[in-house]
Order: sequence, then structure tokens, then C-alpha cells
Amino acid sequence: MDFELSDDQKLIRDTARTFAKNVVAPKARDTDRNEIFPAETYRQMGELGLLGVNVPAEYGGAGAGVISYALAVMEISQACCSTSVGMCVTNMCAELITQFGTEAQKTKHVTRLVSGEAIAGAFALSEPHAGSDPGAGYTTAVKKGDRWVLNGTKQWITSGAHAGVIVVWARTSNDGNKGLSCFIVEKGTPGLTAGKHEEKMGLRGSNTVPLTFENCEVPEENLLGKLGEGFKLAMIALDGGRIGIAAQAVGTARAAIEASVKYAKDRKAFGSPIGDFQAIRWMLADLQTQTSAAELLALRAAFLKESKVPFTREASMAKLFASELSNRAADRAVQIHGGYGYIDEFPVERYLRDARVQTIYEGTSEIQRIVIAREVLKQLA
Repeated sequence: MDFELSDDQKLIRDTARTFAKNVVAPKARDTDRNEIFPAETYRQMGELGLLGVNVPAEYGGAGAGVISYALAVMEISQACCSTSVGMCVTNMCAELITQFGTEAQKTKHVTRLVSGEAIAGAFALSEPHAGSDPGAGYTTAVKKGDRWVLNGTKQWITSGAHAGVIVVWARTSNDGNKGLSCFIVEKGTPGLTAGKHEEKMGLRGSNTVPLTFENCEVPEENLLGKLGEGFKLAMIALDGGRIGIAAQAVGTARAAIEASVKYAKDRKAFGSPIGDFQAIRWMLADLQTQTSAAELLALRAAFLKESKVPFTREASMAKLFASELSNRAADRAVQIHGGYGYIDEFPVERYLRDARVQTIYEGTSEIQRIVIAREVLKQLA
């Protein structure tokens, strides 16, 4: 078993690391504090190939694979999760269109996503009453001549007010999950309205809005995949998306550890740096061990996806473990910082706020346990 990264993987990781350090990190506090959507940062990431790491070169991507993508997400997330979440969603949309789209769809939409021209992609699956159960969605798409007419509301849509390309799920029949279909909707399409930006606990630089479709007409050719295949596409996209969130969580945990180590060396109590005390050392030892384990789980899931073998269980395991670990890491970081951890002079309070949603989106921890248990029982049958 070889754990050594390839030259291409190292190049992507180092490119992302340098960009995160020089461009993303210096803006992170301001991005969070003032809820600044990082549009210009995404344009720059597109120029560097960081919005399409796993997208084939023929459509403008880097074609570097899923492992490289996970490595890049870890680096950007360590600097700013508000930035990395939009990166992850854009990648999900680009991958889905690449896998299931027509040649015309790939040429038109994927190239705009990965170049940064579209600013970001948006993944419109959840509805106000349908989160963990996407099959319960009410948004409809009705055929009208050579067009589809969409009506309904989507909720919690990352980058929704800024995304140039939105992948939308709508009901085309009443046949349960088999009645869902998937569509590509471009920003500015008449009948598409972005609602008020949600005032969130964390990821405050990431734009999150409801989207309303009111007699929103899209061309017939904007159907993504086959009619009635939407639920299948959503599950495939979420499997891959969980690798991205696992990688994001690893980046968050790394940032929390790095800040805690620095503080533990600088802060003195009873005449010694607090890093000399066993209580602090054991917290750091546990967090480093668990973060290394989370990183390996994320990269294992990425390796399986890149190898084109089943990875559903591994993606859920990585997402579950890494997201719960990132919350512990950020919480411990605040504790290590004491009172200073509770004010925004230090970044650990932001890490704690950003980490909280990682056990919720792309499937809650409870949903991950359902998926993992189902796959384990299937394997033992």
C-alpha cells in the first residue's frame, strides 16, 4: 500500500496551499465578519484550475482526479470554510453535468463553472419541508411544447444568488422518487428569484438563499440525464459531495490545531507556556491523531471514487467521522484559548461556528449512520 502522493497531486495541493495562504486566509476574517461573498476569489480559483480539479481537461478542468480535489479542498478550508463550501458545490455541479450531461451541456455549462466565468454553481435539491427526504419535494416541472416550466421553492441554496449555473430537482410525475428529474437553470432566467440571504451562525461569507421558481421556463435540452432519473443523480452527487465535506472538515480541524499550538506556545500560566501542561498536551495529541485518521478516511473514499469502484459507505464514513471530529477540534481549540477563544480577536470562534454545519449539510450525521449501516448489512447478507 503506497501512501505517497503523485507529482500531480503534490502540485495541486501545493498550488491550493499557496493560494490559500496568500489570498484566501488574509481575507477570511473580513469575509466572515462582513458576509462578503468571495466572487473574485472564485474567479482566481478558476484561473488556477481549482474549481475543476476533477473535471476532464477537454471541458476546462485540471483532470487531476478526486484525490487531488480532496487535497485542494483541505487546503482552502484550512484558510476559510466560507470560500471552500462554494468551491465544493461548484465541483459537484460540474462533475454531475460532466457525468450525465449531453455534449452541448458539458461544453456550455461545465466550462463556465470550472473557469470561474459562472462565479459558482448551485445545487438546488432541498426544500423548506424536504431536506433529508428529497423525494418529498413539491417543486414541479411541466412540459410545455419544447420547454419545461418549473414552479416551486428551494431552500438552503449555497451561492444561490450569485451562481451562474444552477442544477435543480423537480417533480415530473407523481411516481415517488422515480418522479424526480434534474434540470439546468441559468442565472437570469425569467421566473427565477433569489430570496433574502440567511443570517447564519457560521459560513457567513457563503451566500445561502431560498430560490423561487414561478413559471420559470427552460429549454427542453436543459433536462440533465433522463426523465425520472433525478433521484439517482442526486444520490450519486451527494456521495461525491460527502468526500468534499469530509475534506473541508479536515481543513477546519487542522486550522483549529494550528491555532491552538501557536496559542499554547505563547500563552503562559503559572510561569510556563500552557503547552507544557499535560491537560493541553493530551487535547492536542488526541486531536492530531483523530485528524490524521479523518484525513485517511477522506482520501480513501477519494481513492475509491477515482478508481471507479463503489464508495458510498466510505464517503459516508469519512463525512461522519471528519465532521464530528471538526466540531470537537474547534470546541477544544476554544477551550485551550480560554476567554480569548470566545472573542473574534482569535480565529477559533469562527472555526467553531463554521464547523457546526458540517454535521448537517450533505446529509446529517444521522443520515450517514443510516447509509453506513445499510451498506454494512448489505455486505453481510
